[in-house]
Amino acid sequence: MKKLIVLEGLDGSGKATQAEFLQERLNNLGQKTCKISFPDYTEKSSELIKMYLNGQFGQDVNAVNPYVASTFYTVDRYASYNLKWKVDYLQEAFIIADRYTTSNIVYQMAKLKDSEWDSFLEWIYDFEYNKFKLPKPNLVLYLDVDPEISTKLLTKRYGGECSRDLHEKNAAYLKLCRKSAMYAAEKLGWKILKCFEADKIKLIEDISEDILRNVLKWAEEAGEGI
Repeated sequence: MKKLIVLEGLDGSGKATQAEFLQERLNNLGQKTCKISFPDYTEKSSELIKMYLNGQFGQDVNAVNPYVASTFYTVDRYASYNLKWKVDYLQEAFIIADRYTTSNIVYQMAKLKDSEWDSFLEWIYDFEYNKFKLPKPNLVLYLDVDPEISTKLLTKRYGGECSRDLHEKNAAYLKLCRKSAMYAAEKLGWKILKCFEADKIKLIEDISEDILRNVLKWAEEAGEGI
C-alpha cells in the first residue's frame, strides 16, 4: 500500500522537527521512509514561491490571488514528486511530508470569503490530484499551535521582522489561516493534534509521541501493521 503522511501546521508549529523525529522512529521500527519538505527551496521549481514570499509581487498577502499563488506551490510539488520521491512512493515506503497540498488550503483559502471555501477545496483537489496527478495523502496530522504562540516562536527564531517572509510577518493573516485549517480539518478528515497548553507549546517529545501514536493507529486500521 502506498503511504503518504502529511504534517501540517502554521509557521513555527515545529513541523520540520517532528518530521525528522517521525522518520527516525519509523526507521527504528524497520520501516523504509522518505522525508520531503515543501517548498523545496533547493530546486529551481521554487523560484516563483521565493519571489512571492519575498514580496516581489506585492507586500500584502492579498497582492497575489489564492489561485495564482497556489499554482506556484503546485508546480514545485510536481517537480519534487517526479524527480525525487516518486520511486520511493511507488515502492510503498513511508513518505513523510513537511507540508503538502494542505498548505495551499491553509494559507491560500484564508484569503477568500468563507462562502468561497468549498469551491476552493473542490478546485485545489481537482487541480493537484487530477490535473497534476499528485498522490493524495493517506493521513494529515495538523499540528495546532495558537498563532500568538507561533508568532513568539518565530520572533525567537529570526530575532526580528526583517527575516520573516510575507506570511510569517502577518499575525492577523496567521489567525485567518488557523481558521481555514480548522474548517479544512473538519471537512476533509484531518486529525488535529493540539500542541500547546495555555500560552506554551508542549514538549517536543510529547508531540512526537502523539504523532507516532496516530500514525501507528492509521497503519493498523489500514492493514499496514508495524
